[in-house]
Parts: sequence; structure tokens; C-alpha cells
Amino acid sequence: MFKKILIANRGEIALRVIRTCKEMGIKTVAVYSTADKDSLPVRFADEAVCIGPALSSKSYLSIPNIIAAAEITNADAIHPGYGFLSENEKFSKVCQESGIKFIGATPEQIASMGDKASAKATMIAAGVPCIPGSEGLLKDVEDAKKTAKKIKYPVILKATAGGGGKGMRIVWKEEDIQAAWDSARQEAAAAFGNDGIYMEKFIEEPRHIEIQIAGDQYGNACHLSERDCSIQRRHQKLVEETPSPFMTEELRTRMGEAAVKATKAVNYEGVGTIEFLVDKNRDFYFMEMNTRIQVEHTITEEVVNYDLIKEQIKIAAGEKISGNNYYPQMHAIQCRINAEDPYADFRPSPGKITTYHAPGGHGVRIDTHVYSGYVIPPNYDSMISKLIVVAQTREEAILKMKRALDEYIIEGIKTTIPFHQKLMDNEDFRKGNFTTKFMETFEF
Repeated sequence: MFKKILIANRGEIALRVIRTCKEMGIKTVAVYSTADKDSLPVRFADEAVCIGPALSSKSYLSIPNIIAAAEITNADAIHPGYGFLSENEKFSKVCQESGIKFIGATPEQIASMGDKASAKATMIAAGVPCIPGSEGLLKDVEDAKKTAKKIKYPVILKATAGGGGKGMRIVWKEEDIQAAWDSARQEAAAAFGNDGIYMEKFIEEPRHIEIQIAGDQYGNACHLSERDCSIQRRHQKLVEETPSPFMTEELRTRMGEAAVKATKAVNYEGVGTIEFLVDKNRDFYFMEMNTRIQVEHTITEEVVNYDLIKEQIKIAAGEKISGNNYYPQMHAIQCRINAEDPYADFRPSPGKITTYHAPGGHGVRIDTHVYSGYVIPPNYDSMISKLIVVAQTREEAILKMKRALDEYIIEGIKTTIPFHQKLMDNEDFRKGNFTTKFMETFEF
């Protein structure tokens, strides 16, 4: 087992990893930018190293600075959290070359799953259902037209190096394809330095349902059931829950089997997520694999009583997993609390928290790095807290979340708490009647 782990991240996920390390008797090193010098991870880690200014590119995305911090503190492993360098092939490789264990996927696994076109080819070969589309990247607009005719409109153009909805265009008829092709390539090139585009059939009334997986260095793999992440805004998740209200036992079995197949197809090492789109007929299609821990891992932990960060660390240290699949015994919901103003199109609201009161009680969990007096810097993602509840049934979980949101007081900045309060009262949400398009018609 590792003696000391450096956490190459910030905020609540850095604190989350520190907590598990301490429970395992492992020393921790926090790295921080000058903007985060007063953060809780810095306070609670055994050691802390400043790795640069507020700008991410000069701190949390600086591989030389992070490796130097690991070397001067004699850390034998690095946990990347999520975001930043967590799915960076080069970072995983540099860790390998430096004799520091990267707690995550190997460079080869990140490369094979990071490029969406090659990931799809791998999944097709493994027998995992995939959305009909182009075989690899489209050569030109004529190739796009020919492929669209074959798989039938509506179709969606996607950037191969994409994420966060950039380089994506939905096309409903042939006369619109030229303009969509041009703008998708232009946006992809600007955002990712790669204008490669592929095409898929556009799935109508989709649900975004992902399966949590784990694999070890010996070829064993398992799944820990599903999470429904369909409540999204601009491709950013707002609320996640497990089990999905759309799920049936038969669908859970089929999706779980497909996810394990996908995991074994790339000899995956670590914990990760296989993401699927599920249509109104409950047909499901592989979307992508996330080779890291997810923001929403918390709800899976609550319903199967399983510390996923601990499992990540044990797998990275060379321990075997049981290979058993896990199924939800309870119902859990997570609300992402962002420093944003929901009354002003979710505009970011950095600044000083003047009052902070966290809810409590049975079945309520909060993962956060903020406190009264903490100043939220404007330089990073606006998520400041995750509020998680667990109960026997979905109805009880919604009522518990309503109660917890009412108790959650954060003053001095704007937060998304009022949005979540309204969502918990929404009739369609309460009935489980929603798709990824829910936020397009939700009135706030």
C-alpha cells in the first residue's frame, strides 16, 4: 500500500480523497494555487505545496509543477480527482516514467477511450450497443451527407476530441448539413485544436444513464449499477440519482452486462463510468467511457455502502477486486450546489460566504470545501458543494432533499439552492417523467 499520496486537484474532491487516505493510514499532500491558500484541503492535508498562481494552466494543469511537488514530498502516488489532469494521457505517462503511481487509468486506456471515434470502434468490436453512425471520422461534407442518408435524419455531428457540448450540431434535414459541418469543425478546432468530426443518429427523448464500473490489474471487472444524470443544463449535470426511475430489472441486467463487457474490452484498471443514452423504448447506446472518478460517485456509495475512492487506491496498489456486481439497496439523490445565480441565467457568483449553515440529520451527506468566511475565487468551476440524501424510497428521498435544502443556508453569494427547491416540487420530476431535454422547458 502507498505511504503518501499527492492529490492533484482542489476543492471538495481534494478533501474527499484526503479523508479516505487518512482512514487508510496514508499520508497526504495537497497542492494549491495562490487563490486556494485558505482552502480546507490545504488545512487538512499532512503537507501542502503551492504549485503556482490562480490561472489553472500555471498551477493545476502544470504537469512539471505537480511532479516536482510529488518529488520534493516523496509521494509515491498521485490521485488526480476529476477534471483538470484526471484523463490526461500525458500526465498518466509522466507519472509512470517518474516512478509515481497514477491512481487512475493507464496512458493506453486513456488514449483508447479519450478519442470518441476509436472508443466507439472498440465498443462495437466488444459487442456493446452503439448509436448508428459514421465509421470513424468523416472525410468531408459529402461523406457526412452520404452517412446521414444511410442512418436517417435527425443526426448529430460531434467533435472527436469534444466535451461540454462543444463541436456538436444537430441536423434535421440535408439542406442544413453544410452550415452545421462548417460551424462544428470551426468550434472544435478553436476549443480542442482538433477539427475531426464524426456523426451519430440523434436519439430523441433520451435519458442519460451511466453505469459505475471497476476493474483491476488482473482482468477482473464488475459494475455497481446505474445513475440517472438526465437533469442537465448545457450538457452540465445538475442532479443525479440512483436507482433511475426509468430503470427495469431487465434493463439493469442488460446495461450492467454491457458495461462489464466494455470494461474488459480495454483491460480497464481503476474505477470509471460507462455512459449510455437510453431512448424512450429503453434501447440503450454507448456514449463514452469516463476513465476517472465522477462528481456523482457519492450516490452510488450511499446505496451500495462502498467507498469508491478507497477502491481506486486499493486497485492502484495492485489489490484484486471481488468481481461481484453491486445493486442499489436504497435511493439516493445528489444536488450540485453551484455559486451561480439561477435567476440570472445561472451566471457565476464568486465572492465571500458571510453565513454558512449545513443541513444534517439521518441520511444527509455534504461534500464541500467551503465555510463561513471562505472566499470563492472566480478562476474555477462554480460547484461549491454536493448535497446527497439517501432513503428507503424515491419519494422519501425527495422529501428528505426538500427538507435538507430548506436547512441549507449560504449567504454572501448567490447559489443554485432555490433552483433545486423548485425542482423537488416539480410534478414531472417527482413522477420521474424527464429526459435530457427537461431543462429546456423548466420554468424558473
